[in-house]
Amino acid sequence: MSHYMVDNYREIIEQKQRLETKRLFLRTFTLGDEEAVFAYGSDPRTLKYLIWEGIKDIDGAKRAITQYYSKPLVYALALKDSDLCIGCIDIRLEVLHDKASFGYVLNRTYWGQGYMTEALGAMLTYCFKVLALNRVEATHFSGNEGSGKVMEKCGMIKEGVSPKQVKIKGVFQDVVHYGVLREYFQL
Repeated sequence: MSHYMVDNYREIIEQKQRLETKRLFLRTFTLGDEEAVFAYGSDPRTLKYLIWEGIKDIDGAKRAITQYYSKPLVYALALKDSDLCIGCIDIRLEVLHDKASFGYVLNRTYWGQGYMTEALGAMLTYCFKVLALNRVEATHFSGNEGSGKVMEKCGMIKEGVSPKQVKIKGVFQDVVHYGVLREYFQL
């Protein structure tokens, strides 16, 4: 990869473009989002599918916002009609390989309503159209089929399962792998 491409990525990322879907803004987190971050970050049913331990209190939510959620390519999922933060999606670039992976979390109240499909669709379009990446990939734990359905609805292909790949909270978890190439993604 040339220095031009690395600098180009850096310039694009520093702009932290606000993205928009039919019902959502993908925007920068603010300290006003701490209660929403605490709501999804402390819910045991949501945390079941995440690698991190969770958020213990409002101060923990504030720390999460200032220490992690403020980083480039980390977006709050905010309802257009109220600006209420209902989740998060982030991109993890691998510049050397022109690819990225992503992660997301959604407040359980909004599961099954198509919000994450909207957000991921916008993020994949951004990855391929703006960042001009070649590949985007993601994983989920076995048992979180809802996440796999979101990825499939957005054109990602299930590539396989790694049995007992990670140990989370003392239990080995199977990891399901998904990916999509720019040439197969419908912009």
